[in-house]
Amino acid sequence: MTGRIDARLKELGIMLPAPPAPVASYVPTVVNGQTVYVSGQIPVEGGALKYVGIVGADLAVTEGQAAAKLCAINVLAQLKAAVGDLDRVTACLKLTVFVNAAPGFTQHPEVANGASDVMVAVFGDAGKHVRSAVGAGSLPRGVATEVEAIFAFE
Repeated sequence: MTGRIDARLKELGIMLPAPPAPVASYVPTVVNGQTVYVSGQIPVEGGALKYVGIVGADLAVTEGQAAAKLCAINVLAQLKAAVGDLDRVTACLKLTVFVNAAPGFTQHPEVANGASDVMVAVFGDAGKHVRSAVGAGSLPRGVATEVEAIFAFE
């Protein structure tokens, strides 16, 4: 039987991938009580990096938003692996969106909206969250964005 969130993902045309495996010495999620911490996810699709480059130099803001959206989808894949059923999620508490940004770039919030909009679209009011949008001089593998998250579940 399909859950409420799985049905919503289908409506949105979002198919969760197999959760990407960590590429270094860390775990993808930590569950502590009723909180799940999801390690930073980069824009990987089908096992390949997407959106490699610097937003504001190599990539447009819209491409940065698409990269953040893909990171958010990978966050959801990790979250589902951690809790089993996304219907158990009661809140997206916090997102941190890192943007591989050109010097002087100031549209970090607009890029981060690519991830934030996914959470609200998927979880409704439970997807509303606090957020940090941070510019970085570089990100792993040269990708445009990285997103980490904290969720509450029952």
